[in-house]
Amino acid sequence: MSDGWDIDSDSPLLAVAAAGPRRARFTLALPEGGPPAPAPVEGLLAGAVEVDITPPPGLPKAGYSRNARTGTGVRTRLRARVLHLRAGTGSLALVQCDLLGGSSILQRLVARAVAATTDVPPAGVYVGATHTHGGPGQFLGTDFYNRFASNAPGFDAGWAQLLASRIAHGVAEAAAQRRPAALAWGECEVWGLTRNRSLTAHVRNHDVTDRRTGRQRAYLAIDPRLRLLRVDARADDGGFEPLAAMVVFAVHGTGVPMRSDTYNADLWAYVTDELGARVERSHGRRPVVGAVEGTHADVAPAIHPGMAGDLEARRIGRAIGARAAELYASLDGRLTDRVELACGLREVDLDRCRRVDGVTLPRRPAVGAALIAGAYENETPVIHRLPPFRPGMPRRRATGPHGAKRVLGGPLQRLILPLRGFPRVLPVQVVRVGEAVLVGLPFELTVETGRRIEAAVRERVQGAGVESVVVTSVANEYAGYCTTPEEYGEQRYEGGHTLYGPATQPFATAHAARLAARTVRDGLVCDAAPERAFDLHHRAHLPTAAGPAVERALDGPAAFTDATATTDPVWEQRWWDVAPGGLAWHEPLVRVEMADGPDGPWVPAVVDGRRVDEGCDLEVVHLGPGERGHRYAVRWWDPAFRAGRRHRFVLVAQSGRPELAGEPFD
Repeated sequence: MSDGWDIDSDSPLLAVAAAGPRRARFTLALPEGGPPAPAPVEGLLAGAVEVDITPPPGLPKAGYSRNARTGTGVRTRLRARVLHLRAGTGSLALVQCDLLGGSSILQRLVARAVAATTDVPPAGVYVGATHTHGGPGQFLGTDFYNRFASNAPGFDAGWAQLLASRIAHGVAEAAAQRRPAALAWGECEVWGLTRNRSLTAHVRNHDVTDRRTGRQRAYLAIDPRLRLLRVDARADDGGFEPLAAMVVFAVHGTGVPMRSDTYNADLWAYVTDELGARVERSHGRRPVVGAVEGTHADVAPAIHPGMAGDLEARRIGRAIGARAAELYASLDGRLTDRVELACGLREVDLDRCRRVDGVTLPRRPAVGAALIAGAYENETPVIHRLPPFRPGMPRRRATGPHGAKRVLGGPLQRLILPLRGFPRVLPVQVVRVGEAVLVGLPFELTVETGRRIEAAVRERVQGAGVESVVVTSVANEYAGYCTTPEEYGEQRYEGGHTLYGPATQPFATAHAARLAARTVRDGLVCDAAPERAFDLHHRAHLPTAAGPAVERALDGPAAFTDATATTDPVWEQRWWDVAPGGLAWHEPLVRVEMADGPDGPWVPAVVDGRRVDEGCDLEVVHLGPGERGHRYAVRWWDPAFRAGRRHRFVLVAQSGRPELAGEPFD
């Protein structure tokens, strides 16, 4: 798995990963002076690349904290989609990852890796995420979230470097492939697929109730707006063809429950797959389709009670994707190559400045007792019913910088959780793409928090040709939650997880508005430290390729299991192979083939125009070691049947392992 490690061979993370120290201490510098200002170009240039970032089994999964399980394989692949844009003197790379969040370590590694081969400045590297709870952690820039976001602790330098290298390769490739293009933004509403999971806190907001009747205006409880950036590129025949699409929507990546032990992109896998498939059917070509989170902190997928799992994730995700495809098609006549690009990045160092526009954050963050209880529908068993962890138990006397929060452990928290382990540098990013300004913050933002940030930014950029403001969560780092002061006072999960107290939302709003005004005015702003030092607890989770050589062999014929109330029917094939670290999990592992009739040739199996092994229904898992090596299973969920057609699984030749075909089944 060394193929992705060469783009930044001088990275200090390589030495850390090799040495395996208890603490990972390293410094990441931004490119000195940044890349030279590129010469202006006419019109718009764009390139787009999809990169597989699925790791091997063995990494803890991030999102469900201690309730999560270590990944044993992959159900829906994890990907990073890179959209590169170049216009005038502006150059951007919008990276959309199937991860819990962005990371300042990833952002800096990618920025420095691409500086020599592209004209993308550090402020133009945006690392957003879908916030799936089915991806690995251990790549974040703080001890607190490398420890508590996952089911096992520790920053893994090898995994972080590998992840950053694959993304950086994608940025470099997208920039190298850029060609004349045109783009358009669109917006539609999606109803019935999401709901507010923290209504008791939400209705405390002073501007979500009707002042005349005092009743809640229910339509404000979620943000139904789906925003879509469509980019088409010049085709060989002189016309234009689909190149990329980026979706911004507010919904938690929690359709698949915490008991799942496979890596998965949750409902976002189906959003992007459905949108891509429909565009391919209507426009003849599948674009690179990615997504990032909107203001989702208190928004959950509207799962049928007791039915959380892959079926519900697919139902909700495909419905969102279908709505996005309608929006995509509606933009046919609105594409333009007259686009203004701008980017701004500010790293707010809380050890140096905690005050802006009259708003001050406390010096020390605090973890609320309500955080331990977990979020609604994914509560920590038993604990979520017990005081003081039970949601909705604020302190009666809301004094001090943390107000109504019941601080977990009281004064002892200072001893157990050192200050240096918390997020102390908060990245704020503003990217202008044509008529829209994209705001990226490291928090999970509630719906009302997002509205207030959007309104403040809109006020500061009015008159500059900006038609819309798109606020995104968990960009460039993960720093917990951000609620409004009113929501914070209820002290449910979201408020308990707002580390810096009730002033967090006004503080983030002020910085976003200030940076937006400067970015739109100046075109390029980089208010980030030239160097950042990281000191993180280190633990290697990424498996190595070490292990005895064993023969690759099938373990019996494929077996069929019929559907249940919560699962699809499935064909499963087991086999023996080397240890997980000896296989390249970011490359194809298994192919499904089909043949018509007893003598028909074997060809890749296709369902609804999509190869089975490129879609969302092929799962590969590690079952554990045994007497013949390591046992694996490939599962084809929801298989397609047709009279007279045969199918078989084929283990793909890779990592020095031979191709091996299984027995046919029908």
